[in-house]
Amino acid sequence: MKELFMPVRPVQLPAIAILLILNLAGVSASDPSRPNILWVTSEDNSHHWIGCYGNRNATTPNIDRLAEQGIRYRYAYSNAAVCAVARNTMILGRYASSSGCQNMRSRYPVPNHFRTYPSYLREAGYYCVNRSKTDYNFRTDDKSHWDECSGKAHWKNRKKGQPFFAVFNTTISHESSLFRKKTDGYRKQGLIPKTPSRDAKTVNLPPHYPDTPELRQDWVTYMDIVTAMDTQIGDWLDELDDAGLRENTIVFYYSDHGGILPRAKRYINDTGTHVPMIVHFPRKWQHLAPNVPGSVSDRPVAFIDLPPTVFSLAGVPIPEQFQGTAFAGKSREKAEPYVFLFGQRFDSRMLRFVRGVTDGKYRYVRNFHPHRHRGILAGYPHGQVGWQSVFRLRQSGGLNDLQSAYWNVPQPVEELYCTEEDPWELRNLADDPQHKARLVQMRTATLNKMREIADTGIVPESMYEGISADDTVHGFVNAPDFPYHDVLRAALNAGDGRSEPELKAALNHSHPVMRYWGATGCTIQKRSDPDTVTRLKELLNDKSPSVRLAAAEALHVAGQKDAGFDAITRILTTTRDSVVALEALNLTQSLGIMNDVPADVWAQGASVGNYAGRMKGDQKDPNLRAAK
Repeated sequence: MKELFMPVRPVQLPAIAILLILNLAGVSASDPSRPNILWVTSEDNSHHWIGCYGNRNATTPNIDRLAEQGIRYRYAYSNAAVCAVARNTMILGRYASSSGCQNMRSRYPVPNHFRTYPSYLREAGYYCVNRSKTDYNFRTDDKSHWDECSGKAHWKNRKKGQPFFAVFNTTISHESSLFRKKTDGYRKQGLIPKTPSRDAKTVNLPPHYPDTPELRQDWVTYMDIVTAMDTQIGDWLDELDDAGLRENTIVFYYSDHGGILPRAKRYINDTGTHVPMIVHFPRKWQHLAPNVPGSVSDRPVAFIDLPPTVFSLAGVPIPEQFQGTAFAGKSREKAEPYVFLFGQRFDSRMLRFVRGVTDGKYRYVRNFHPHRHRGILAGYPHGQVGWQSVFRLRQSGGLNDLQSAYWNVPQPVEELYCTEEDPWELRNLADDPQHKARLVQMRTATLNKMREIADTGIVPESMYEGISADDTVHGFVNAPDFPYHDVLRAALNAGDGRSEPELKAALNHSHPVMRYWGATGCTIQKRSDPDTVTRLKELLNDKSPSVRLAAAEALHVAGQKDAGFDAITRILTTTRDSVVALEALNLTQSLGIMNDVPADVWAQGASVGNYAGRMKGDQKDPNLRAAK
């Protein structure tokens, strides 16, 4: 199986070699015979909001027309379900979870030899512009990778005859568009009607949503917002036509991840990662297209594949750094059988670690922290009245079993869904004997990919700031002395609980990441025997605050609540590491002890870093303060 995940790459070439190859081929930096490439992107809309993807109530004529003339990808995915992590995967052409960048807006450093795809295109003579979302999620000057990067950046500013690569991003469909202030602003601007153009009573809400007036209202309002987004995209395409450039420009349309209502954005479910993606090849460049105009492709594609595909279309050799597979152009390769998916910290909610794969028809998910529910307790998405209505019902016990499933504890360690027949992923097939072979195959694919890329998610983020002081997280995990296979095995054993000797060995291991997973396994498995409790109390003095926090959580679950509480509050009053503080604050919420923490202790922890500061606002919200 492993060889399926190791496509052959040409050797990495220095910039001068790339230019030499282009010149020998008779292609100069200003040669107009190379295609222009335009990405038009939207935010936060799953594929099911678009007309050409089967939504009969959608009004998206420009996107639908692009699909009629181009190739519509039925199974296209954002590898992550939130913007900064998805964009990091694209800009570096590497899974964010292989670079230490899988946590939302974290800005950790990456190795110096990791280069962005625009830098290669610029060296090959392309004029590269970004208008204007960046959010690249690693330590860099985001704008420095482009010839132009601003709200006014435009392909029109290139030199005469110079080919361009451009990204035009509309924010109209962002989740904040359903925050009342922004929605009202859209109505005043005339972007959407003053009253929704559809009757909220006629909406068929997905079965995992409670039927609330607020959710119905948000649903029909968002449909108008998607129409406004489609209009913006149409305007950009009209600019190409007016300039007479459509016949020399390959156009991509996609959304940056799924969304927008509850259990979509921030979830690696189909609703959070399945995106619309359409590629239009004008007649001049049809020889680079993998399918005929107006066709639908069942090839699974993902954001990791976009940079290699652009290189393939532009005639640029694909550097070794890039982990995806070109799905168009002269360097097109056979698709991998599965798209790899990952999720970790979203906003200030950090206590989850999930990985999975999909082939479009089935989806597998592994939960490494099954003792924690999947509900988002951070305040930002609760700006939507629909979200608020769901949360109120959750707090009052008004959700049925189906609607409350992702709030339950424990969560299933493994999930398997037939997304072709069960698009809302309501029936977990992981324990179905008829699907055992598929479960094993997809589990193996997930773990193989984690090993292949040295997935950095197995290291808790609360260690990242310390690592980044002298190294990169990527370098730390890929170092010869890092026991990657042992750590992954310990993480799996923590959830499976199959080997008590391995758990105890992890608790006593010399490596802090092993000790972290040993203590986390004690929490998941609710270990409370005297020997384990004694060892966990010893770990409260561990050099690593991540281990101390994991031990504190395990002791709380084991009934040693005072010891766990004291350790957490001690960290809150002493740490200057923003992510350590954030994890401690998260633990007070997940353990239900937020109200017991003295106000001055909470305030001191919340003063360390941006996301820890956001937790201070959440603590003031009576609903979030009472939530676990």
